[in-house]
Amino acid sequence: MNIGILGLGLIGGSLGYDLRSQGHHVLGVSRRESTCQTAVALGSVDEASVEMSLLAAADIIFICTPIALIVPQVEQLITYISAATIITDVGSVKAPIVKAISPLWSRFVGGHPMAGTADSGIEAAQKNLFVDRPYVITPDATTPKDAIAILEEIVRSLGCKVYHCQPEQHDRAVSWISHLPVMVSAALIAACMDETDSEVLQLAQNLASSGFRDTSRVGGGNPELGVMMARYNRQALLRSLQQYRQNLDEFIHLIEQEDWTTLDTKLESTQQARPLFTDE
Repeated sequence: MNIGILGLGLIGGSLGYDLRSQGHHVLGVSRRESTCQTAVALGSVDEASVEMSLLAAADIIFICTPIALIVPQVEQLITYISAATIITDVGSVKAPIVKAISPLWSRFVGGHPMAGTADSGIEAAQKNLFVDRPYVITPDATTPKDAIAILEEIVRSLGCKVYHCQPEQHDRAVSWISHLPVMVSAALIAACMDETDSEVLQLAQNLASSGFRDTSRVGGGNPELGVMMARYNRQALLRSLQQYRQNLDEFIHLIEQEDWTTLDTKLESTQQARPLFTDE
C-alpha cells in the first residue's frame, strides 16, 4: 500500500521504519525540510516533503502530530486526498479528536499506539517500537467497517496487541495509567525540590537511585505532551487526580494515627494489585 505519515517525530518515524519493512511505500510530511531530509536518509520513509500534496497518493494516512495540531492538519489534508482514503491518528486522547474529525471525514478511524520513549524527534525513531505493545482503535458508530479492518491489519503486522473501545472509555482508561502518572511523577519531583535545606536536597539528589528513577521518569518527560494530556483529557484526568488525592489523604491519616496494621493491609492490597497492570 501507499501509506502516508503526517508528522515525522518519534512515533511517525518509527511507524515509517516498520511499515517500509512490511513492503509498503511510505510517504512522509513534516513542517521542516531538514526533518524530511533526515527521514529519507535514515530510511524511515521513501519520500518526504513539507507539502501535504505528497499524500494525495496515499491509501491510508497516519496523523502523528502533537494533539493540538491533529484537527487543524486534517482540515488542511482533506483538500488533497480522494474520498476513499483512510485517515487515522495516534493521539493519546481520543474523544475530542473523534468528535471533531468524524463529521469532516467519514473514513476516519481513531487510534492510539501505547508505545514511546522519553526522547522525541525523527532521530529518536526506532525499529520494532510497537512489538507487543497495545494499540487501541476507537471507532464510533459511523466508522466504516472496512476502514477499521484495514487499519487493524496494518497494526497487527507491526506486532501490536489490538484493542477496540469507545473513545470515552479510552480516555478514562489512559487517564489512570498514563496521564495521572505523569502528574503524580511531576508532583513528586516538585515536592523534592521544595526541600529548604540545601545540604539535605543535595544529599537526596546524590542518593537517588532506582526507586526515584522509576517513579520520577514520566514526570521528567516532554512538558508539551503533559500539558496536552491535561488540556484535552481534562475531565477524566481531574477525576483520576481527585481519586488519587483521596488515597493519598488516607495514607497520611494512617501514618498520623500510627495505624500500622491498616497501613500493612493497604500495602498488601496494592502489592497484589500491581501485577494486574504490569507483567514485571
